[in-house]
Amino acid sequence: MNAPDAAALLHRERFAIRSYEIDPYKRLTIPALIRLMQEASMQHVLQLKLSVWDLEQQGISWVLMRQRLHIERLPMLGETIEVLTHPSGFERVFTHRDFRVFDADGAQIADASTTWLLMNTATRRMARIPAELLAYNELLPYPAGYLPRAADKLPDLGAPVQSRRFTVGWHNLDFNFHLTNSFYADWMLEAADEQLLQHATLRDMDILYLAECVWNEELIAETSIVDDTMRLHRLLRVKDGKELARARTGWGS
Repeated sequence: MNAPDAAALLHRERFAIRSYEIDPYKRLTIPALIRLMQEASMQHVLQLKLSVWDLEQQGISWVLMRQRLHIERLPMLGETIEVLTHPSGFERVFTHRDFRVFDADGAQIADASTTWLLMNTATRRMARIPAELLAYNELLPYPAGYLPRAADKLPDLGAPVQSRRFTVGWHNLDFNFHLTNSFYADWMLEAADEQLLQHATLRDMDILYLAECVWNEELIAETSIVDDTMRLHRLLRVKDGKELARARTGWGS
């Protein structure tokens, strides 16, 4: 595994907003935004030869653990956006990656900080970060400009006020044969109250991914109200009540 130069650790991808990525108001949906950011990171790790296919021989694969998303505005149908992404730290068992999203005029319209771990694909347990990756810390771009990492413990949901049920389908799975992480956000947001979905804009979302789920499992997404602008969310597996993810969202006009 050869270390790249520092410039190679910054990566940019451009995307045009397509009709299948928008909501009824012609805005990019939150799950679609998450997918575009992750596509940018996928293209980056492919170039760095750190993708799941490059790590396959070692029996390890990347898994998203935490994601903090902030939105200034959502791009509209037909807009072109640019996603800038780069690693922002390697630790013993965690890696961090930042994303910034810009519109065609160069204005930043969204950002996200993420935390990842490596999973042993045989045991499905956490694996240590290889020493070759830890050495990348010496090459990381502008550490003073890293986005804030989500570090606090997300609160328990409390009493849910709304819920929805889902079944994991074949087309919801990723290359790790578990539910694609963007569906966690998708399904938790589907259980938000209708007034927010129709008349408010998501400004902040902090997601903690706790466990994987697989094909044909039944899930329930639940939401509780903190105040006028904040909601708590969780995703549970129906058969054993295990909490798979929790989230906190902030909403505005």
